[in-house]
Amino acid sequence: MREAERGKRLIALFLFGLAAFNFPLLAAAEAGRTLFGLPPLFAYLFGVWAGLILLLALIAEGRR
Repeated sequence: MREAERGKRLIALFLFGLAAFNFPLLAAAEAGRTLFGLPPLFAYLFGVWAGLILLLALIAEGRR
């Protein structure tokens, strides 16, 4: 993967992270029920955080 393309993907991932951790989506994740014994907000935060790390690793490593 070329450096310019990798840079664009990293910027897109950053913007996705900003949107995912912004108020409207966080408010939507706050419901009264639990998910695997966790409040849905915690499950959402952990899931998005883990997904961002996974995508960052895939983009950073790429095909060499």
